[in-house]
Amino acid sequence: MASLLRRTDILDSPSNHTEKRSGQDRRIHRYPKLKYLLFSGRRANVRRKEDLHHTFYFDRYSSHLFAAIVAILLLSVLDALLTLHLIGRGSTEMNPIMSYFLRYGPVVFMGAKYFLTCFGVVILLLLRNAVRKRSITHAENLFSYIIGAFTTVIVWELYLIFFVVS
Repeated sequence: MASLLRRTDILDSPSNHTEKRSGQDRRIHRYPKLKYLLFSGRRANVRRKEDLHHTFYFDRYSSHLFAAIVAILLLSVLDALLTLHLIGRGSTEMNPIMSYFLRYGPVVFMGAKYFLTCFGVVILLLLRNAVRKRSITHAENLFSYIIGAFTTVIVWELYLIFFVVS
C-alpha cells in the first residue's frame, strides 16, 4: 500500500509534469480549412442559441441550397442568351453595367454576366446567416427571391421575343 501511495505522489508531482500544449487554441479558425470544404465539412448550422448573434461560415450546405445555386446560375446564362438574341433583333440593353460589357462583344458580355452572378451567389452563401438578427428576411430566402426575379425577367424576354420584336 505504501508503494502505491508513493507512485501516485510521484505522478501528481508538478515537477514531473511537462506542459504539452502550445498555448494556442486549435479550435479557433477564422475561415474553414480547404479539406473540410472539399470533403464533407463539419459544420452545417448554428448549434447554440448564444451563437445566433455571431456570423458563422459553414462548410456543409443542404441539397436545396445547392439546387437553388445551380438554378440561379442556369437562369443567369439563359437570361444572357435571350438578351443577346433580343439585341440581335434590334433591342437595347437597359442595364448600364451589362451594356458596358456588351460593347466588348457577346463573349465578354456572357463572361461578365456569369462572373457577376457567381460572385453575388458566393457572397450570399457566405453571409446567409449573417443577417438573421438585423433583417426581417433570412438571407437564405434571398436565393428563392433571386430565382423568382430571374424567372420574371426570362418570361418578359420570351414575351418580347414571341409577341413584340419581329
